[in-house]
Amino acid sequence: MTTAAHPRHRIVDELTAPVRLSIIAALVRVESVDFKALRESLEVSDSVLSKQVAALETAGFVKVTKGYVGKRPRTWLAATAEGKTALAGHLAALRAIVDGVEG
Repeated sequence: MTTAAHPRHRIVDELTAPVRLSIIAALVRVESVDFKALRESLEVSDSVLSKQVAALETAGFVKVTKGYVGKRPRTWLAATAEGKTALAGHLAALRAIVDGVEG
């Protein structure tokens, strides 16, 4: 019997929700993105995106920056280094499960 843990133990709980996974996957491809642009690309409501971003921010996976463009308030989102690492590990665990790789 091997002492290696099954790859499912390396799945990142915060990334098991489809919208949260979609958010971090979109953010790792860009330096930052406007809240509205991300909302439209993911086809979710403001409230859904806001709630899921808050969960990812609490986990340390997303950085939220608020500011203004002219007089209009804007929110920009970016993946943190921890978020990028978490996504890579999560995807590696899923690949290991699908490919039948232990450890």
